[in-house]
Amino acid sequence: MNDNQEQDIPNLNEDSKQISKKKSFCDKFSIISIIGGVLGILGGYLYYSKIGCSSGTCAITANPWMSMIWGGLMGYLLVNIFTGKGCATGK
Repeated sequence: MNDNQEQDIPNLNEDSKQISKKKSFCDKFSIISIIGGVLGILGGYLYYSKIGCSSGTCAITANPWMSMIWGGLMGYLLVNIFTGKGCATGK
C-alpha cells in the first residue's frame, strides 16, 4: 500500500473509543441518580439548618458543606439501590 491509500482509510479504533466513552458516562450517571444526589444535597442542608449540632463538635452536622456532601452521597446511593443502570434505556 502506498501513503495515499493509507490516508484514505478511516481510523475505526478512535471512533469506537469516542462512542465507548459516551456509553460509559451514561452507564455511570443516569438522570435519576443525579436527581437523587441533588435531593440528598437539599436534605443534607435542611438537616443542618433544622437539626444540626449546636455545640459545633459534630463532625458532619456542624458544617453545612459536610452535611450537604454526605446528604448528596446518601441520596445518590439510595437511588442507585432501587434503579438499574443506563441512560434512556433503563438497562
